Amino acid sequence: MGVGLMRLPDYGSTPFSFRSFTLCVVLLAALLLSGCGRQDTEQPAVTLNSWLDDRYEEELQFSPISLTYMGRKDRNDELDDISFEGFKAHLVWKQQTVADLDRLFDYDSLSMEEQTSFDIWTYQYERMREAEAFFYTGLTFDQMNGVQSQLPTFLINIHEVDSAEDMAAYIARIKAVAPYMSTALNNAKRTSALGITTPGFALDGVIQQSKAIISGAPFSTDELASPNHEDSPIWADIKHEVAALLESSQITKLQSDQLLSSAKSALLQDFQPAYQSVIDWAEAEQDKAPTISTGVGRQPNGAAYYAYRLASQTTTNLSADEIHNIGLAEVARLRDEMALIMAEVNHEGDLDSFMDTVRRGDWNYYPNTDVGRQAYIDDATTAINALKQQIPDYFGLLPKADLVVKRVESFRERDGAAQHYHRGTADGARPGVYYAHLSDMTTMPKSLLEVVAYHEGIPGHHMQISIAQELQGLPLFRTRAGFTVYSEGWALYSEVLAKEMPTTYVSAYSRFGQLTSEIWRAIRLVVDTGLHARGWTEQEAIDYFMANSPQPLENVRSEIQRYIIMPGQATSYKIGMLKIQSLRAKAELALGEKFDIRAFHDTVLGGGALPLTLLERRVDRWIERAL
Repeated sequence: MGVGLMRLPDYGSTPFSFRSFTLCVVLLAALLLSGCGRQDTEQPAVTLNSWLDDRYEEELQFSPISLTYMGRKDRNDELDDISFEGFKAHLVWKQQTVADLDRLFDYDSLSMEEQTSFDIWTYQYERMREAEAFFYTGLTFDQMNGVQSQLPTFLINIHEVDSAEDMAAYIARIKAVAPYMSTALNNAKRTSALGITTPGFALDGVIQQSKAIISGAPFSTDELASPNHEDSPIWADIKHEVAALLESSQITKLQSDQLLSSAKSALLQDFQPAYQSVIDWAEAEQDKAPTISTGVGRQPNGAAYYAYRLASQTTTNLSADEIHNIGLAEVARLRDEMALIMAEVNHEGDLDSFMDTVRRGDWNYYPNTDVGRQAYIDDATTAINALKQQIPDYFGLLPKADLVVKRVESFRERDGAAQHYHRGTADGARPGVYYAHLSDMTTMPKSLLEVVAYHEGIPGHHMQISIAQELQGLPLFRTRAGFTVYSEGWALYSEVLAKEMPTTYVSAYSRFGQLTSEIWRAIRLVVDTGLHARGWTEQEAIDYFMANSPQPLENVRSEIQRYIIMPGQATSYKIGMLKIQSLRAKAELALGEKFDIRAFHDTVLGGGALPLTLLERRVDRWIERAL
């Protein structure tokens, strides 16, 4: 489960390539367009916040995509520059801003909040500088974060069409897909030439998704290729948007026909050939795919890359061995707690057989039909709505944006894939979305419904991300910054926090589901480090996962394949959660009866996303003031 981004982008999450995902600690991830120059180094007659806001506005201009995610319409007819040259130009610009920041402002004279802003801006530059060495080490195309699925998702769900000009910009972006994809392919070819191979399952996903995106009208009207002559997802969206403009009298029938004609031409002349080139590349790469999939440790520069990934994802100096051992200890602890649930329901047998009972029980699944899929969405919505009533007892800060539950679009839906969250807009106009993969309901156990809803929605990702982007009094970049260990750590902490609320996890099996989810993240510490630092194969990782979780096999396989193509990312959840829990325990011990759960949560969420060292400093300062 994660933040859909762009996982931001993080990638929660970053949306448009694994390469941009490696920069997820850089605000808004991979803002890659050349053109910004040296800043004026005269003493500014503005506050640090104002200066940072000006710099952030300059930084946003590196990424038209990020502007659109923020609900802005300037440059909404462009896509980003994802070339190394674009990245390098951004890095040089960022380096200059850090030098100016240090020269123009006296750190010791800043307020505590300003010092945090200073430190985050510098921290993001340092991580971006480290990422330069690995620009061609990560994967551009894969089954989860590849640009082939992120681009149409962005166009369909994020690019807003309220006028004829917006629709013209949509069409311009369709045309821009061709050079964008060409750059992505050049990056992928450079990576491959360095001996870094894409796993076969990832290539299969790229091919399948790309073919699905250009299937149906207007790409094909052949009855064998499209038996029902259905519209492709992007063509269906275009027709819907144009029809809405026509219905609201924003355009005339003649303008409608012209827009549809232009869009169709762009899809056939620019968009379709770009996707065909991706398919051709992926099919040609399949001969290079390893017979047995494993982690990056065996790839060129793999050990250094994995060390970089662990540091960037956890914002700590924990080694792979340390993380592996933390995972083993947590798995053992959680197995003991799961055994207590097993005894509560009077299961006869050991924990392994109980896990198998939960995994295989028909009672634990919705029908694999459209009725079952709608029931899942309805029940998840009900669980979230019930929790909304209790949130004010635990939080002072509350989000403006609403939250809705949706099924993942058909062209990017995958059996057993993790659910994810897409942020809304800061003004609350566009709600946050909890997306569920519902193509195969046998991978969606009822016992996990609540815990997933709390993780992706409330009090998890939706609370944290919405509150962050709605914060007042902070420089804007901090309201949009993304640190996976913080955001995913918070979401996992939220799963356990929900246990304290009266109407949650009322059945033994939903409580077992919460433990299932938590041990899942502990398992990640073991298998991610096993794959990338200890040479585990995909099957060895699957076997360990299955031995310690009741998750269906298809879910487990999808998870392990995710870890293989996203080194280190899966370790951030549990590391972040453990840090937040330890900070709460520290505060409870220090403050005793003065401890206020609402104030603690507002302290954690009220500064936006932070590296763990800065989060700990923030909580320590709050404790000092509260004493």
